[in-house]
Amino acid sequence: MDEFIELTSIEGFENDTMRQVDLEGHEFLVARVDGEFYVTDARCAHLGGHLARGVLEGTVVTCPLHHSQYDLRDGSVLRWTDWEGLALSAAKLARHPRPIRAYASKVEDGKVWVGPQKACPPVEIAG
Repeated sequence: MDEFIELTSIEGFENDTMRQVDLEGHEFLVARVDGEFYVTDARCAHLGGHLARGVLEGTVVTCPLHHSQYDLRDGSVLRWTDWEGLALSAAKLARHPRPIRAYASKVEDGKVWVGPQKACPPVEIAG
């Protein structure tokens, strides 16, 4: 997507809220944090959990399935799971950590518009 496409109305988006918005067969997560709107893929890169059902703290969304965490500003993975030890090692081997796609966004005329995908950040996870 090279251009901006109208995604959803800002109506009903209070600060620190998020929801899934489907457009043309794509599931987007739209979040409003401190008046700014962020758009990413709506599914966790770990095992496909619905991020809109997770927890939003600032620009960090936590997946409800295995508690993977992503920064909505750029899609970077902050935590792959909340597992530890051998379980974490196995999770990383089975499905290596990777970011979710984040997209440029803007607000015009009371609408959130989604634009091109942002550059994916490098994966740097401790543990």
